[in-house]
Amino acid sequence: MTPISFEFYPPKTDEQRTLLDRSASKLKAHAPEYVSCTFGAGGSTLAYTSDTVRRLRQEHGFDAAPHISCMGGSREEIRELLLLYRALGCRRLVALRGDLPSGMARMGDLRYASDLIAFIRAEHGDHFHIEVGCYPEVHPQAEDALADLRHFKTKVDAGANGAITQYFYNPDAYFRFVDDVRKLGVSVPVVPGIMPISNFSQLKRFSDACGAEIPRWIGKRMQALGDDVEGIREFAADVVAGLCSRLIEGGAPSLHFYTLNLAKPTQAVLARLKDRLAD
Repeated sequence: MTPISFEFYPPKTDEQRTLLDRSASKLKAHAPEYVSCTFGAGGSTLAYTSDTVRRLRQEHGFDAAPHISCMGGSREEIRELLLLYRALGCRRLVALRGDLPSGMARMGDLRYASDLIAFIRAEHGDHFHIEVGCYPEVHPQAEDALADLRHFKTKVDAGANGAITQYFYNPDAYFRFVDDVRKLGVSVPVVPGIMPISNFSQLKRFSDACGAEIPRWIGKRMQALGDDVEGIREFAADVVAGLCSRLIEGGAPSLHFYTLNLAKPTQAVLARLKDRLAD
């Protein structure tokens, strides 16, 4: 049995809240191990995250793990946030450096994710299970690929329990990354992050920003399908399900789906993986 988990983002409008509730209700049927909640892309405000974590826990019954960033925050602000999440019953966090929030000029008291992890451990010991991020295709701001591997090891050495990768569509990149970090002595689980394809132009924008590579053949097939919405949907689900099958066969410990608060693209992939996930 391969565990799965889902990522949601915090809604900011009533319409977005309705979408989140609808998608969360549908995806709950797949019995995720937990769900995570982001603090928004591009350094947007953290204010909505705690409310969404509370909603996912209390309204939907998920084990919800907040993303927590050190960027732009003081030690005292992060301390208060950790106490809030502990009071909500959270036992899992996703600790990231994050981006500087819009309009803020200050980096914050803790500069790197490894500093944040060390701070969490100093304040709360082993209370929280801490996940961190990693980049099979190299972080876009890394000096080079080897430096990126060393930075990842630093986060694990600071006290991370596991890692979730940036999404990718080349399984060999994941397997090579895992082999490389194992050679550095890293033994924590490295969970592949999976991005179902719902909007290809949006995916291209995301990928340009985060450094994820979309294989040329996928882009060419998408172009060839033109306005065939159903054909695109079927092809996208087949591609991502095929990727997941390769990852499971290769020993991936679980799968973490970036839902973008949409249920259908993830459900389409999971429907194709039904027998594979049950093995």
